[in-house]
Amino acid sequence: MKQPRHTSTTRGFSRAATLVQSRIRKASEDRGFAVTRLLTHWAEVVGDATAQIATPVNVSYGKGGMGATLTLLTTGAQAPMLEMQKEQIREKVNACYGYRAISRVRITQTAPTGFAEGRAAFSPAPKTVRTVDPKVKSAAKALSDDVKNEDLRAALAALGTNVLSKQKP
Repeated sequence: MKQPRHTSTTRGFSRAATLVQSRIRKASEDRGFAVTRLLTHWAEVVGDATAQIATPVNVSYGKGGMGATLTLLTTGAQAPMLEMQKEQIREKVNACYGYRAISRVRITQTAPTGFAEGRAAFSPAPKTVRTVDPKVKSAAKALSDDVKNEDLRAALAALGTNVLSKQKP
C-alpha cells in the first residue's frame, strides 16, 4: 500500500517565531532566565500594575544552584511600592517556573551592568482631562474684569478657575 505524498503548506517558508526562538532562548539564558515566558509574558505573570512600574533584568544563581535572586529594575519613586510586593512577586514568578526557583527578589533603580543597557522605559500614567463647569469659568472671569493688564487678567482668571473648581460646595 502506497502512502500519500506529504505536501507542505508553507511552500518553503518558515515562521518568524521559529527562526528567532533559539536566539531569544540563548539571550535570555545568558541573563539567567531559564524560562523565557517570564520575559515575554511579564505582564501576565505579575499583573499589569506591577509590569508598568518594573521589569525583570537578571536572574542570578547562588553557589548551590538553588535559590536564585531575581533583579527587578524600577524608577526611584516606585521602589518602596515594589518593596512591599516582593513576596507576592516571588510567588507569582515561582508559579511561572513551576518550582521554587526564586528565593529572593532584589530591586534596583539602575541596571546592574551599566546605565545604557537597562534603561527604565516605563509608560507614564495616562493624563486625565479635567472639564470645568462654564459657570465657574464665567465667575472667575468676572472676578478679574477690573484688572487693566491683559496678561495679568488672564492669569488671574486661570487662577480663579482653578481655585473655584477645587472648592467643595
